[in-house]
Amino acid sequence: MIGEGGPEQDLAALVVPQSGRLVATGNRYEPYRLLDSDGAVVEAATAWFRDLLAAGRAASTVRSYGLDLLRWFRFCWSDSGVAWDRATRAEARDFSRWLQVAGKQPRPHWRTASAGGPVAVAGAGEAYAPSVRAHSETVLRSFYDFHRDAGTGPVINPFPLDRSRRGGRAHAHHNPMEPYGNERSGLYRPRVPSRIPRSIPDEEFNEIFARLPSHRDRALVAFYVSTAARASELLSATVAGVDPGRQLITVVRKGTGELQELPASTDAFVWLRLYQVEMADLIPRGRRQPLWWALRRPVRPLTYHAVHRMFERANQQAGTSATLHALRHTAAYRMAEDPALPLTDVILSFRVSRGCDLRRPVVDSVADETPAA
Repeated sequence: MIGEGGPEQDLAALVVPQSGRLVATGNRYEPYRLLDSDGAVVEAATAWFRDLLAAGRAASTVRSYGLDLLRWFRFCWSDSGVAWDRATRAEARDFSRWLQVAGKQPRPHWRTASAGGPVAVAGAGEAYAPSVRAHSETVLRSFYDFHRDAGTGPVINPFPLDRSRRGGRAHAHHNPMEPYGNERSGLYRPRVPSRIPRSIPDEEFNEIFARLPSHRDRALVAFYVSTAARASELLSATVAGVDPGRQLITVVRKGTGELQELPASTDAFVWLRLYQVEMADLIPRGRRQPLWWALRRPVRPLTYHAVHRMFERANQQAGTSATLHALRHTAAYRMAEDPALPLTDVILSFRVSRGCDLRRPVVDSVADETPAA
């Protein structure tokens, strides 16, 4: 790699191999493993994953961190790379610059991939978002902090904290109306711009809803837009978690793993009942069984990626550009504008965060980001 004072390298043309992968094991005690190009387990990543699980992190968190770690290891495995435990600040700097200029690498489809192994290509796709780069910097800094403390990695973290950002008294000019920020900022951590949450206009929502092909899809979208639950949270619901009498559905909250009852619309429960009658003889019975199932045979529990693709197909047919997560924002704004619903109930149901501040003006059009009147 390039050291301090060495010749500059064209990072946009750097060829990073699509080698290695993050695989699911199906073992709850070791849900994911990071493999190198030869299929061998990367022990440094395995040790860190075990530490994360011991600290109570969810398997989905391990997967998210593992994908960031895989991107860094692929960069180290490139033609100009070094071993992960020999990386210095120069490599961390070049990696941060590479994420900015190279963009996302195209991945070959599994049906058309060559039998000779992964293909190395220079990135020419869409640039990584600042939030992705900030998440990657935090993950890698935590990874090297763990191995530094364990004595199995570099003595100096390649992704250090920025001392200039930590200068002065913490929260010296903090606004009491705003949440406290994290004063521990990484040297190569980009500043993430604040985004206005997007809401789907009623006309576009009706166009999308009219093109949903099944009772299951209509029930899902109706629950999303009336509960403000995340996509993964609604998929965690079981048969026992549905209470049509009180119009409540119980989901597992992301991150905390807490069970929470969310109120939903009457239409959502009507579509749910139609879906249950339609699938009564096809899915297993039992109160602990998942609520949502795939329509293709053989039936299996519905996954997040299947729901995401379902909503994308409905968008394509309707000629809109709404996202599945925009349903969550739409629900929050509908609740906030309802005079019969106190704002305290909205906050308890939605768990308002900086990602969706109800005090900001709503973006009424997903396509052109036009503020609503």
